[in-house]
Amino acid sequence: MFITIIVTFISLIGLIVLHELGHFLLAKKFGVKVEEFGIGYPPRVFGKKIGETLYSINLLPFGAFVKIKGEEGGIEDYQSFVGKPMWQRILIVLGGVVSFWVVAAIILTFVAGVLGLPMAVKDEENHNLINPNVQIVGVANHSPASEAGLKVGDVIIGLEFDEENLTTSKVGEIQEFIRRHQGKEIILTIKSEQEILKKNLTPRDSPPEGEGPIGVALARIALKSYLWYQAPVQGIVTTAYLTTNIVEGWIIGLKNLLGIAKLPPGVKLEFMGPLGIFDLLRKNYTRGVNYFLYLISMISVGVALVNILPIPALDGGKLMFLGIEIIRKKPVSEKIEQNVTAIFFALLIILMIYITIKFDIPRVFLKS
Repeated sequence: MFITIIVTFISLIGLIVLHELGHFLLAKKFGVKVEEFGIGYPPRVFGKKIGETLYSINLLPFGAFVKIKGEEGGIEDYQSFVGKPMWQRILIVLGGVVSFWVVAAIILTFVAGVLGLPMAVKDEENHNLINPNVQIVGVANHSPASEAGLKVGDVIIGLEFDEENLTTSKVGEIQEFIRRHQGKEIILTIKSEQEILKKNLTPRDSPPEGEGPIGVALARIALKSYLWYQAPVQGIVTTAYLTTNIVEGWIIGLKNLLGIAKLPPGVKLEFMGPLGIFDLLRKNYTRGVNYFLYLISMISVGVALVNILPIPALDGGKLMFLGIEIIRKKPVSEKIEQNVTAIFFALLIILMIYITIKFDIPRVFLKS
């Protein structure tokens, strides 16, 4: 458990360090002075100046930062951020955002070529698959599955009814077994995290539309390996897939919040803060390095998408101010930008605290 927590923590910090490295490299490329590159937040524990940059290790291990000369305005010389052409400033800001996608693609390339990439596959597909299994990817509220305590991520190992037993890694065979025993109590053997459990439930004769007899959505998941020259392509393709998938999820969730559309059966709208993400990574680490690294890549893509939103205190907010400067032909007042950024930063902190208390703590510590 201790090693799992340490690996998870270092992985999350590593993502942030690589994000700041993106800003750092582009700033150096365009001749902007980087005053400090810090891991963690002050107070400073250790620092060493190399060239014009101070590299520091700081006491609070919750991220990293890059201090770029003139980024907050006020200094307009050849080494400052504001003294550079607009296109260079935009690229410096984008450097941190793009680094998240680059990291995701590199990780997924490694997983695809060396470890095997977790992905949904069809029942009839069997080439280059490692450990195919049927996982629960959705649980409908008030369904037999929900009442039996089945959860998203559980793996169905087998099904039983009297003397009849089924062990399979194919979705269709499980669905057929359940259909043949509607109205009768069956036993599911599942793997939930590291535990093997047996769950009794009765498939419904007349389930609500779109839910199925027991109220789950199933997917056949396997590790699929690729040749060395195929792996980079698959890493990029999977990164693009994760990006579109997350955006589509946001759109569906927003429509649900606005009352425009309902969520698909078995899908719940859930919010997750830092504690929830940390716990999810910890669980996936116990499932295997493949799943852990895949989730790291998904988080990296998700953070990139959040970070590019036009919200002050994020990189997208900085891009927004640069866009306003292009339109107005002059920069926004330094004081106004700093005040707006500080307000939104405080609001983001409050939002994270709310999500942690409202969603993460009950999910992590108060599970039934």
